[in-house]
Amino acid sequence: MSSKNMKLNPQPLALSLAIWSSLLMLILWVLANMGLYASAVDMMLQWHIFFDLTLVGLIGGVIEAAISSYVGMYAFVYIYNAVASK
Repeated sequence: MSSKNMKLNPQPLALSLAIWSSLLMLILWVLANMGLYASAVDMMLQWHIFFDLTLVGLIGGVIEAAISSYVGMYAFVYIYNAVASK
């Protein structure tokens, strides 16, 4: 099979990134509530609208991370496939 015929499947790639980003958001939230990685938490509070150190902030941050990373990766793979097929 030539490399011109190879296309990435956007669905599983986007889903895997959404899962990873949600898990990393959860890990950061747990570590932040233990008093670790304060500077990383400050950055996350600035970058993510719904992230906070409360349980509601965790749920909102995880949902936001999952959606934004899914949409971003899906768009990236779609554009990649369009460019690579030419």
